[in-house]
Amino acid sequence: MSFVVFLLFTLSNSLTGCSGGTTMARVVGGLNAPFGNLQQSTMDYQRFEKIYRQLAANDTARATQLRHFSDAYHRVRAEYVHAISDKKLIDFAIKGLNAIEGRPGTIPSEIVIEAALDSMLSSLDPHSGYMNPQEFRDSQASTSGEFGGLGIEIKMTDGLIEIISPMVDTPAYQAGLKSGDLITHVNGNSIKQMSLGSAVRRLRGKPGSDVRITIRRSGVGSFLVTITRAIIKVIPVKWHIEGNIGVVRITRFNLRSLNALEDAVRNIRSQLGPTLAGLVVDLRNNPGGLLNQSVAITDAFLSQGKIVSVRDREGEMRRFDAENGDITGGLPIVVLINRGSASASEIVAGALQDHRRATLMGLRSFGKGSVQTIAPLDWDGALRLTTALYYLPSGRTIQGAGIDPDLVVLGKEETEGKREADLPNALLTTGQVRKNIKSRQLQVDKCPAAGNEKKDKLLGCAVLFLTSGSKENFIALLNARKNL
Repeated sequence: MSFVVFLLFTLSNSLTGCSGGTTMARVVGGLNAPFGNLQQSTMDYQRFEKIYRQLAANDTARATQLRHFSDAYHRVRAEYVHAISDKKLIDFAIKGLNAIEGRPGTIPSEIVIEAALDSMLSSLDPHSGYMNPQEFRDSQASTSGEFGGLGIEIKMTDGLIEIISPMVDTPAYQAGLKSGDLITHVNGNSIKQMSLGSAVRRLRGKPGSDVRITIRRSGVGSFLVTITRAIIKVIPVKWHIEGNIGVVRITRFNLRSLNALEDAVRNIRSQLGPTLAGLVVDLRNNPGGLLNQSVAITDAFLSQGKIVSVRDREGEMRRFDAENGDITGGLPIVVLINRGSASASEIVAGALQDHRRATLMGLRSFGKGSVQTIAPLDWDGALRLTTALYYLPSGRTIQGAGIDPDLVVLGKEETEGKREADLPNALLTTGQVRKNIKSRQLQVDKCPAAGNEKKDKLLGCAVLFLTSGSKENFIALLNARKNL
């Protein structure tokens, strides 16, 4: 499978957040008659059914599993963001059948169909996937904002587990795991011999227990890391104060994000009062979450105007507009982004940039502009299916391209990790993209340090920008620092 899994006990963005992802808070019901006679009589479908019957054991679930495949196949044909030919879908499914090991006629029908659905869905794009019944049940834990495990968002890449993003302040984050790292072994067992579901089950475990994983990192090689599993509590918003600047870090767009943001701004105001000079909104390494929460948080900084629109394969558009007013009262804002800022994070950053409400600082974002819908299947399990693309107020889509900040701050991080366009089967668009301009590029080494441990230089640059009064003053102050 190549869909993203938020370890442990939740599928990334299934209901609370892609690699990042933006997920519609909508669950699609089943179909009573997944295929009509015409569809079942096509040569493509007959080709699949013939191979299926050759491989699958004649067990009690054989007919039910075929209907299970038909249900999923119909969903993809009808609802995927782009129309796909029957032949192509069947070819994807048969590719999965051909990879099954075992004597034909003896393989449990459930295993055969799961292999076909895994292959068919994962071949569409990096964020579509099939969830077997257990994986679908596990995904429901994400709505509570608390689960057990390591705190990483992953996908399958060439038979290995690729880390899309470690969650801030989780065991994986504290162990130093990074976006783009590959997990090759779990407790000495090769990932190459496992399905994604099997690998996830091995990574799970009792909170407080250890798991040994082998990491392969570009430019470094392979090394062993032992991580202690923990209960992961998703705290969507954290805040602190830097001088007369409020700093709000949004780590996740879940059901509690807007309330947490409002509490953070209220607490900052209560401490600084009229001396509050600006706000830093930190979206670095935020992989996304609920679409409606990203809209609500953007709305919290805008008085009016379009935030985002979502368009499906038929061109039907749903538009979201600001209506609640600016909770900061017009204070200047800097938004921090990097290549780990994805999907819902990009909606917030891109909309505030288009409205010139905030200055974006950091590195180009991940570039995920697609929306996934969770569709439970009649017979069990569910599909996580890409059904739409979102568009920013200016009309641009960042799918496959990302958002360029107004001030590009370069450092070592610039060369690390993948973006959406680097993923297998990524959807690419020809939407309007803002180009990097060399005059907007700065070196992070010139930035002053900030944060609780005084190690965060990008945050230091954001604070300096807000206190300097203008972009010109900021550049002058930054250039002067080379002599310090």
